[in-house]
Amino acid sequence: MTVESVVQAGYLVAAVLFVLSLAGLAKQETARRGVVLGMSGMGLALAATVALALDRSERPVGVTAGLILLVLVVGAAVGTWRARTVEMTQMPELIALLHSFVGAAAVLVGFGSYLTTPAPADGAGTGSGATVHLVEVFLGVLIGAVTLTGSIVAFGKLSARLRSSPLLLPGRNWLNLAALVACGGLLWWFIVAGDAGLVPLLLMTVVALALGWHLVAAIGGGDMPVVVSMLNSYSGWAAAAAGFMLGNDLLIITGALVGSSGAILSYLMCRAMNRSFVSVILGGFGTGEGAAAPGAAVEHGSYRETTAPEVADRLATARSVVVVPGYGMAVAKAQYPVADLVARLTARGITVRFGIHPVAGRLPGHMNVLLAEARVPYDQVLSMDEINDEFPGTDVVLVIGANDTVNPAALDDPSSPIAGMPVLEVWQAREVIVFKRSMATGYAGVQNPLFFRENTAMLFGDAKEQVELIAKAL
Repeated sequence: MTVESVVQAGYLVAAVLFVLSLAGLAKQETARRGVVLGMSGMGLALAATVALALDRSERPVGVTAGLILLVLVVGAAVGTWRARTVEMTQMPELIALLHSFVGAAAVLVGFGSYLTTPAPADGAGTGSGATVHLVEVFLGVLIGAVTLTGSIVAFGKLSARLRSSPLLLPGRNWLNLAALVACGGLLWWFIVAGDAGLVPLLLMTVVALALGWHLVAAIGGGDMPVVVSMLNSYSGWAAAAAGFMLGNDLLIITGALVGSSGAILSYLMCRAMNRSFVSVILGGFGTGEGAAAPGAAVEHGSYRETTAPEVADRLATARSVVVVPGYGMAVAKAQYPVADLVARLTARGITVRFGIHPVAGRLPGHMNVLLAEARVPYDQVLSMDEINDEFPGTDVVLVIGANDTVNPAALDDPSSPIAGMPVLEVWQAREVIVFKRSMATGYAGVQNPLFFRENTAMLFGDAKEQVELIAKAL
């Protein structure tokens, strides 16, 4: 049995493990198993790739093995360091940054593939094979470059290094269309030039980098969860393109899995927000966090303030409680005291559940991960569709750090920027307690009339401290 056949068998097993990993990640109960299967598949894929590289290397085996080991050690050291030091609130920006690495890798692989195996012009008698290779290189670099700068801009917005408000240049959609048309013309030039096509390839890279930057810069903070999912899809297609250039079947399969699953997730999140994927790309929904928003100057009335002991009294007499977490809970690191409070209430015989909006937080599934980290039982965590019908029979709703996902203006105000977006209808409960640091608007920059309703009380301060005070008062 040759090394090549063993490697292909390893690739096949790794591909199956990746498919099983995605299936496991579809449910909270099986997510841990899915992660383990994915790690196992990646470990097997790396081992098979290293074995193939050593078998095909024209250098001495010791030199090749040393270079590979050096790269693996550096990558593992950096990855371990970041995994151990990153906060849960920084996870969305870290993922966006990792997507940029995939894009950069696709660009480098494309240039490397073109420079090491140049394809002569069609007139030199190469036929369609060379043309296919050139198209693979061109598309791989194009997708990778868009992913690279788009992910960097997303990282900047999520980490507050860049303003979350959309960059609305005049004729921005025409600019994007012009960039795509220019890339189409450069593709024709690149194919005709053959081995002298470095200039059009470089020009296309510059255009694609600018396109990726502008695409994400024009998207506002309210759509950031969809953007992260979208970039995940882009990175998958970039990896698949790199697989075609390298002739690596597993990389093609893995990239296709990531690309398609990211696209499906983006579609589901857009549907949860009652927005089309095209409207997200061409939109610009959301201003800056805490910024003035359309309609912010409208007089909503006065709000009612409460205290932790008062909230504890209400919870003690309640029969049904729903907790709606948002990004503010992640920032305050309140998931652990919230889990403790829920355990105390459950021990008193009070029914407690969590209501999770599909785009809560800055990342798909962000709130689910936080609650799982605090060991909240899975059967207490319900989706928006599952919990919305339960609010009329709920005594107290605790809205902890959520804003846009509980905004009644989405249903009541056709002029609102978030009009039509499905939200958690918490105002139907008997009483709503909103945990916030101030009356500032949320990440989408839209004022929330919920704060001014008669059955709503505002509990200001750090969410973690306030929850701990409530638990102590109980």
